[in-house]
Amino acid sequence: MIRTLAQLEVEHRRVLVRVDFNVPLTPEQKVRDDTRIRAALPTIQAISDRGGIPILLSHLGRPKGARSPAFSLRPVAEHLESLVGKSVHFGQDCIGDPARAAIEQARPGDIVLLENLRFHPEEEANDPTFAAMLAALGDAYVNDAFGAAHRAHASISAITEHFVGRRAVGLLMERELAYLSKVFHDPPRPFVAIVGGAKVSDKIRVLESLLERADAVLIGGGMANTFLAAQGHGIGDSIFDERYLSHAKSLYQRYPTKLILPTDAVLADELSDTAPVTVLDLQQIPTETELRILDIGPDTIATFQDAISTAALVLWNGPMGAFEFKQFRKGTIAIATAVAQATDRGATTIVGGGDSIAAIAMAGVSDRITHVSTGGGATLEYLEGKPLPGIVALEE
Repeated sequence: MIRTLAQLEVEHRRVLVRVDFNVPLTPEQKVRDDTRIRAALPTIQAISDRGGIPILLSHLGRPKGARSPAFSLRPVAEHLESLVGKSVHFGQDCIGDPARAAIEQARPGDIVLLENLRFHPEEEANDPTFAAMLAALGDAYVNDAFGAAHRAHASISAITEHFVGRRAVGLLMERELAYLSKVFHDPPRPFVAIVGGAKVSDKIRVLESLLERADAVLIGGGMANTFLAAQGHGIGDSIFDERYLSHAKSLYQRYPTKLILPTDAVLADELSDTAPVTVLDLQQIPTETELRILDIGPDTIATFQDAISTAALVLWNGPMGAFEFKQFRKGTIAIATAVAQATDRGATTIVGGGDSIAAIAMAGVSDRITHVSTGGGATLEYLEGKPLPGIVALEE
């Protein structure tokens, strides 16, 4: 059993909240994208409204266990204060006297954000002594950092041993698990998964898991090239992973009707906004050419749109091409639009992965997706069926 925030006693308590405030900063040390901060606000507000003091724990970047001004969470504290319109007390450290001093200043309704956990190498080592020092700062513990739930770190895993009966998932984590679990437990049918991105190696286990569960798996992006090459198609100078050719061929043989590959492609010999493009059926692509597949073609778009239009559940992770360049974004934008249209007619739609989230924003349909997952590696590992340390540690 995993306790929810609604089931946790927070009144008059100092509540340690593990959040994922690993956000990009500008050279001027300002928050460039506050999506992850905003995603945690409902949990922070709920604790505050119920008379608890949320004490936020997070990492930022990879400071490699050493204190560095470039990785300080102070700019995040300032940005958070502007979002919530109330005091955010910043701790100069996440343990010891500096952390206690910030917490002691806080009154019910205030918020505390402590300094970067990864300034201490013990965080990533899941060190029990460091976890105990963190735990000593609070009366209860909430994990709302789904994006870091696949890490067995001290603030995620070891810390929970100190809060038996006083630990819970936050509202964001609860929402993530509710939607992603639909993939595994009696998903609405038809269930269509769309998988793109550059590397087969990153997602081959996810593909296997989805092929077992979905009614159709549409594959685009650079990873489709490995499957196409495994089928004997010419892919020109396109990226592909030779190590996975036999694996890709085996998957296609096992799921010939479920696994749907591109039938045509947009090709060019350079990545730019002005590159001359060529649209070819797969049979027309020569093996020896400097042209590379950089987007799915119009016939493939139509096929993928048809599959999405009948779905009751849609899961999308990974773009269909090099959508950062306007010459190669038509496929990705078309898929984003099709997924939004599926939501409009009542389907449950789940979008995960940084590039896919950027794509729905570019297409202007972010608010027409049922659930946008904040997890990158955590989402992929969950979809593989792997137990996530951050979830396992919360179980009672």
